[in-house]
Amino acid sequence: MANDNLDGFLRDVERAIGAEHVSLVEDVLRDYGAHSLPAADRRPGAVVCPGSTAEVQAVVRAANAHRVPVFPISTGHNLGLGTRAPVRAGQVVIDLGRRMNRIVELDETLGFAAVEPGVSFQMLADELERRGGRYMISTTTGPVDGSLLGNALDKGAGYGPMFDHFGMACGMEVVLGTGEVLRTGDGSLEHPTAPNWHVSKYSFGPILDGLFAQSNFGIVTRLGIWLMPRPPAIYSFHFAFPEDDDLAEIIELCRPLKLSNTVLTLFRVSNDLYLIGSEDRYPEYAQSGGVRSITDDQRVALRARHGVGAWNVSGALYGPSAEALAPQLARIQQLFLASGKARYIAHDEALAIPPFKVAIDSFSGVPNDHELGLQRWRPGGGTVWAPTGTPMIGAIAQRFQHVARAIYERHGLDYMVMNVCSGRFARGLHLITYNRELADERARADAVYRAISDAFAAEGISIARAPTDYQDYQMAKLTPAFRDTCRALKRALDPNGIIAPGRYGIE
Repeated sequence: MANDNLDGFLRDVERAIGAEHVSLVEDVLRDYGAHSLPAADRRPGAVVCPGSTAEVQAVVRAANAHRVPVFPISTGHNLGLGTRAPVRAGQVVIDLGRRMNRIVELDETLGFAAVEPGVSFQMLADELERRGGRYMISTTTGPVDGSLLGNALDKGAGYGPMFDHFGMACGMEVVLGTGEVLRTGDGSLEHPTAPNWHVSKYSFGPILDGLFAQSNFGIVTRLGIWLMPRPPAIYSFHFAFPEDDDLAEIIELCRPLKLSNTVLTLFRVSNDLYLIGSEDRYPEYAQSGGVRSITDDQRVALRARHGVGAWNVSGALYGPSAEALAPQLARIQQLFLASGKARYIAHDEALAIPPFKVAIDSFSGVPNDHELGLQRWRPGGGTVWAPTGTPMIGAIAQRFQHVARAIYERHGLDYMVMNVCSGRFARGLHLITYNRELADERARADAVYRAISDAFAAEGISIARAPTDYQDYQMAKLTPAFRDTCRALKRALDPNGIIAPGRYGIE
């Protein structure tokens, strides 16, 4: 991108949104270019902060006029996936969350909110609590200041009954690559209120909303999000299993309880280091120089210290009272304890164990960022997410565990994963923690990510969300027909290719 192009673009943007909302300050650009992935930071060409959909339109039109690529973010707190850094150095970051952070609508009769990109999990949870706590949100266990809108568009998820954040979104406003505004669903009617915009997912014509999940076809400036009525009683249960190979039994126990909707939450099935890593540090890092994985003996000692198992299962029941839930809880206990392997951890006991308290909060719609402590398991702050998956069949999950664990150990890193289990499918949240300050660990982390991706792709399983550094790598694994369709849509909706070229591997 020529300097003349950027200078002319920024002059137009300053006239449209105010010079105070455009930054070329070196410290700001450095901060926006930072991330936790193995590759080098990527400094943007500038940062602009529009305050409305109309101002986003103005920025996009200026980008078209001067052929300047832009990279929109919401709050930019997707740690381990790229944070705020553009997919390519020099792209201009459009920080939507800085000024577009309004809860536009909150309907407590129909149970939905309409939000701008800067509305965080904590902001909406606080507002619902201020109004009496009649409704609750579905939370992640990531940053509490993460964007509800951004998380939904990247197919993020929670752990309660409304875990599917994109599935629970309804009706959006989008600025296309041409600068035009598209409203999906009933919002596309020429009507001042469009009362069904955020409550009816299936209006006339094609369902266009999905085009803007994990794509670079437009910039979403408003999203409807469904809320869950808060139940009178939420009672969690937890089981700790002693052996790595207990995973197969756990999957077989969880599947029927989810298929029958006996348990409405997802099951969080976390290995030892996933829980311990938010509380502790790799004890032998200094002695080994970080070149080898933690030993089994060290893991056993840490499990004893923190009161967790090799695998740990968490779920929750919802109902009118704790007494009403007692028979259902007794049945679940009977099933999980039948083999004699598991140790039961009751709700009240779990409240005093921080990793289990995280699960309780997530089931209760309470934002909690305690798991961010995982970033400190090794020094240097390097984190990469590789969320693969498995069908809910114990033998298959066991085999995938052996494959993934061996990859980590082969490269001297520490196997951390939480399997988030529904009835038919479990998302495996593989976390790669490493010292980003050391070239050798950066190379090993990169190798683990690629090996995990390749091994699961060989079994017909794709990644759910990809860090920006690896989005083209993941797109290349998909069929030519899929890639060609994405390119055709990009040309139709963003003919000059100015919105985040390269994001999600789409040019």
